[in-house]
Amino acid sequence: MKLAVDAMGGDNAPEAPIAGVMKALDAFPNLEVILVGDEKKMAPYLTQRERLTILHTEEKIEGTDEPVRAVRRKKQASLVLAAKEVKENRADACLSAGNTGALMAAGLFIVGRMEGIDRPALAPTLPTTVGNGFLLIDAGANMDAKPEYLVQYAIMGSVYAEKVRGVKQPRVGLLNVGTEDKKGNELCKQAFPLLKEAPVHFVGNVEARDVLNGVCDVLVTDGFAGNVLLKTVEGTALSIFSMLKEQLLSSFTSKMGALLLKPQLKQMKAKLDYSEYGGAGLFGLKAPVIKAHGSSDPQAFFSAIRQAKNMVEQQVVDRIIETIEEMPAKGES
Repeated sequence: MKLAVDAMGGDNAPEAPIAGVMKALDAFPNLEVILVGDEKKMAPYLTQRERLTILHTEEKIEGTDEPVRAVRRKKQASLVLAAKEVKENRADACLSAGNTGALMAAGLFIVGRMEGIDRPALAPTLPTTVGNGFLLIDAGANMDAKPEYLVQYAIMGSVYAEKVRGVKQPRVGLLNVGTEDKKGNELCKQAFPLLKEAPVHFVGNVEARDVLNGVCDVLVTDGFAGNVLLKTVEGTALSIFSMLKEQLLSSFTSKMGALLLKPQLKQMKAKLDYSEYGGAGLFGLKAPVIKAHGSSDPQAFFSAIRQAKNMVEQQVVDRIIETIEEMPAKGES
């Protein structure tokens, strides 16, 4: 198996991506990596060369670049070349922590959309209080969606949760303003009966306040609501940890209490640590494309590589296509 990794994308590039790659090569003997980026800048961090190919380029897409224009004009950018390795069958999957919009554009225009899927969706895994996490789909690839898109999201998310995350009969929920069947805007009202008939374990409407309690394994929504939810969860977690730290360090007594609570606080942090869940999969493409968090450290990159590897091994793309093909055509009962 061979993965193409954009070494120049992200806040901590190229050190963090390369450190994650080195760890993955040590952990997975069947893994080969094509590392795409500036060889001179990458060289200090390469601790081994076995099963590693360097694809040199000095061009990269910046976080401030307009995504589609950048993909079309910067044809030698590391992110673009990583996607081309997949398109030309020299790699089975690719991943990057770079410009999210550019990676989505490269995935759509270069890797290509799979048959039967109208719009690809961005799907990160978020932590839950029970520790198993849930897949949020869509988290921002499509600001507007049609009811049939949500059905496709549900199928893609369900297949991924079962094949990669090992969840037996994944529970699929629809993000809504209430749990009653008739709740929501027109999109949710139209999607609800379609999801009930879809080949997934649909558990109905789910409120945002319940998602971190593990009420579902896959949460389906449009990209606008999904992105708002994602950023709200991230911002809330950062704010709570910041306030907690401030209070625990506010006095000698609280510092002593913090010392006593240190093991429990570490466990809590580990349970909520995004770096263990990998990146956000761009589902609906002909091959796995993973978007690692922009601030990913080596562990987060390692998890994203493991995620891409598992998607390839479990043939997630093929399973999604098979499930879509087995669905009745519009108008059939």
